[in-house]
Amino acid sequence: MTTPTSYDAIILGAGAAGLMCALTAGQRGRRVLLIDHADRVGKKILISGGGRCNFTNLGVAPDRYLSANPHFAKSALRRYTQHDFIALVDRHGIAWHEKTLGQLFCDGSAQQIVAMLCEECARAGVEIALGHAIRDVAHADGGYRVTWGDRIATAPALIIATGGPSIPKMGATGLAYDLARSFGLKVVEPRPALVPLTLGGDEILFRDLSGVAAPVEARAGKVRFREAALFTHRGLSGPAILQISSYWRHGEPVEIDFLPDRAPGWLIDAKRAAPRISLRRLLGDALPTRLADTLTHQLALDGELANTPDRRLADAERRLASWRFHPNGTEGFAKAEVTIGGISTAELSSQTMEARTVTGLYAIGEAVDVTGWLGGYNFQWAWSSGWAAGQAI
Repeated sequence: MTTPTSYDAIILGAGAAGLMCALTAGQRGRRVLLIDHADRVGKKILISGGGRCNFTNLGVAPDRYLSANPHFAKSALRRYTQHDFIALVDRHGIAWHEKTLGQLFCDGSAQQIVAMLCEECARAGVEIALGHAIRDVAHADGGYRVTWGDRIATAPALIIATGGPSIPKMGATGLAYDLARSFGLKVVEPRPALVPLTLGGDEILFRDLSGVAAPVEARAGKVRFREAALFTHRGLSGPAILQISSYWRHGEPVEIDFLPDRAPGWLIDAKRAAPRISLRRLLGDALPTRLADTLTHQLALDGELANTPDRRLADAERRLASWRFHPNGTEGFAKAEVTIGGISTAELSSQTMEARTVTGLYAIGEAVDVTGWLGGYNFQWAWSSGWAAGQAI
């Protein structure tokens, strides 16, 4: 019989949140065990940002996160900010740059962020155990008992940091939800987020534009994002669509403004200024050729503007400003960058991330029902929630 090894805390999941929690608790003198079934830590960190890791965003604010409780993320985000993480990156001499919309990336490689976190964990005396699936988690006598591989560990604190089911090829599973439910915690229905949308029916013709991208404004309900949209062989993608996908619900339309900088009446004004010009020529000056061709064909306005009634031009302008697509679904967890939903925030303390009804049980990162926008927001939630729990255990 294997003799259990005792720790102050056992963290399940060596991703961004788990690593941050481990190094924070370890630096406070806690004896920490970090377990992951993968053969290396931080696998999703390594593939993020095209391998350069979009590690945070200068614009982090609570209103850029989705949750059944929009106030839940405020405490952790305020106590460990994007500037705190930037300071850590700077201390390790990692060069970085800002891209669009406040997104921060490593100049070099995402491996630098993983190496930094591992170095901090090593300095804090964190024990990391990789390559063996968790076989059992039990709770008795005020403590937790975790069995993985041929080992057993016990601790008064257990932290669920195993993420959500997005990108299963990276080893992602729904383990966090199974564990939460086994302890009686509610789980908000998980669904794919930051994910491409699929088109079918009459809209299948837009798949012929696969590879074409354009700057647009995408809308779902009252939410709107101005970034690039990309047509794919299955439907719609690109930053604007990934952002809007987190707010889109099945059966609802997505509206796209293909010319968001044009003032109302621009098409009739163009007719007055250059009556011999065609809509195809106007769209071709502003949009990729194949997209301009498709939109012109769909609007059935092929001739000179002079020969087109103002009423038809006004209608075309309205359609171009709010072109309605009706996605029939998403590309699912396989292509989703993150998961919306997860362990209910109603079950957790926003200060410590500890379960309200189960002493010593914590949940952090993507496992929790807090999901950020595209652009480094989800990493910041991992750092902030991991730090909050690491300060508490």
